Amino acid sequence: MAPKRHKGLHFYKKRKKISSSVVREIFIWLFGVIASVFVAFALVYFAGMTTSIIGISMEPTLYNGQKVMINRFTYVLASPGRGDVVVFLPNGNQNSHYYVKRVVGKPGDTVEIKGGRLYVNGEQVAEEYDKMADAGIAENAVTLGNDEYFVLGDNRNNSEDSRSANIGPVKEKDIVGRAWFRLQSAQGGTGFIK
Repeated sequence: MAPKRHKGLHFYKKRKKISSSVVREIFIWLFGVIASVFVAFALVYFAGMTTSIIGISMEPTLYNGQKVMINRFTYVLASPGRGDVVVFLPNGNQNSHYYVKRVVGKPGDTVEIKGGRLYVNGEQVAEEYDKMADAGIAENAVTLGNDEYFVLGDNRNNSEDSRSANIGPVKEKDIVGRAWFRLQSAQGGTGFIK
């Protein structure tokens, strides 16, 4: 006769297996969350920074108090071009407010202001701006270094820019990014900056 099995304590339980489809779903969900956080961070960091215009130096393009969005990613891929509206800290001074000006001279260019008109590499630049009353340091030809840009405000006679000895040519490392979009203000509407 076979011995009887006693019912009692049972120390062995069947393990529940986690199905591979559940594990896959968890990883897909986690990847989606991480990717979303990364994309949101990148968008805010590279294109979501804003600054306010201080003063009238960029009128009629930008007005005092108007907010502009800064694209910090553009100049990771390429250097600023002539005509770009850039945001920079003068001489890298972290205690200064951001300056917003237009690039008129790139590295290697020679910039000069004669008779109130802008000359780049010896040729007069066709501009719609008023004659400049003060040539500043550009009264004599200024040749830009490998990492320097010459910037001017659009309101040429009311702008502290590269003509001023305390600002001078702007180093590429001091350029924060490109002003690319203006937000609503009392004087001007929203839109892309040209």
